Amino acid sequence: MIRILHKTDFNFIKHRHLFFMISGLIILSGIISLAIKGVDLGLDFTGGTMMQVTFDKPVSTAELRSVLNAAKADATIQSFSGGTSYEIKVKGTQENVNEKAQEIEAALKNLPGGVTYTKDKQDYVGPVVGHDLAKKALFAIVLSMFCIIVYVAFRFSNPIWGIAGVVGLLHDVFVALTAMSLADREIDLVVVAAFLTIAGYSINDTVVIFDRMRENMRNFPKMPMGELINLSINETLSRTVITTMTVFITVLVLFLFGGSAINNFAFCMLVGTVTGVYSTVALCTPMVYQWEHRGGRRK
Repeated sequence: MIRILHKTDFNFIKHRHLFFMISGLIILSGIISLAIKGVDLGLDFTGGTMMQVTFDKPVSTAELRSVLNAAKADATIQSFSGGTSYEIKVKGTQENVNEKAQEIEAALKNLPGGVTYTKDKQDYVGPVVGHDLAKKALFAIVLSMFCIIVYVAFRFSNPIWGIAGVVGLLHDVFVALTAMSLADREIDLVVVAAFLTIAGYSINDTVVIFDRMRENMRNFPKMPMGELINLSINETLSRTVITTMTVFITVLVLFLFGGSAINNFAFCMLVGTVTGVYSTVALCTPMVYQWEHRGGRRK
């Protein structure tokens, strides 16, 4: 395996209380932000006005988005027929369909080049994610968390390790949600996919280090728990940095050059990539140490 770090000896456990404090402050700021600002739910959750128009000449998506943004119409755009026909969706309630439609039409009048259009269709579209689907999704998430705890507990013969892993991935998803709230970014189904990707990435990194801890417990049965955890993290640190940088650079390219359609997804993944590593080395493993150290146990 390629290594970019050799024989590191960072004492992560020594600074565990600082890490706990940092995570606590981040979570507190997230709770305050969500309580005051809330989250900007996308059309998938709120529903809104849908208008389908056909232009007399080709119009680029960038031009159309520019005039809609200038009119402060936060729209979702879908292109048909080679740039002459578009479906435009704007968040809103069923009661203000006409108002939102007027905002769209006023924005379209500002298109350059004297472009004219024909309104083919106007309607209200309900939210893709309804209350029933949201309840089922919540149940699926809770069930998956329980299954992760059972799996990690069975694999490492200790339920505390599973609980620590789940706490870490919940921490990462919550930090990503906080970042979306603070940055006033819209949350739609694509961003929900980013949250799930972050959760998978986080627990995978945690399990890798837990695996190394288990191996070192067999190799060094008399080594104190704190030293063993530090050794395990340092031994896997090169792998962690390489994996993280590969994912981070890829997502950064998507964020900078991927366009507005996936910009929120890429932003969320950038935050999640960093927090996924942080939670593993600074939250999950110190939690395991804290539990074992307090109980005087070494299993």
